[in-house]
Amino acid sequence: MLIKQYGDPTGQKGHERKYSPAECTGAKKEAIFGKPDMSEVGTSHVERQNLTMRMGMRRFTRLTNAFSKKAENHAYAVALHFMHYNFCRIHKTLRITPAMAANLVASPWTVDDIVALVEKAEDAKPKTRGPYKPRAKKDISN
Repeated sequence: MLIKQYGDPTGQKGHERKYSPAECTGAKKEAIFGKPDMSEVGTSHVERQNLTMRMGMRRFTRLTNAFSKKAENHAYAVALHFMHYNFCRIHKTLRITPAMAANLVASPWTVDDIVALVEKAEDAKPKTRGPYKPRAKKDISN
């Protein structure tokens, strides 16, 4: 595990401190399990994934007013992003989608395929019963 330690930015003015990222003052590497090569431990893959998410979803951009009012909607947006990223988007380095590289699907999906999958899942949910209809007084046997 790599833990980066951050300190205050060097800017003295208020706007410089507000918009400048904190400076990395150190890092601590620790093996959680196994025997990893500590010279290969880094955060580049995680940082790249975070950047991809920020660029692909407005709700993850910094210092903006785009946000999710409900955590449930936020989770749906993240799920939709990852479905598109892994099943629809052809990556330049792979020349196929990650799902195809993992032999999960035979061809790239379209957004229509994802919508159909969601609709199928919604149809499978049991419908909750609504309220009872009011009965006429003559039908009540008290």
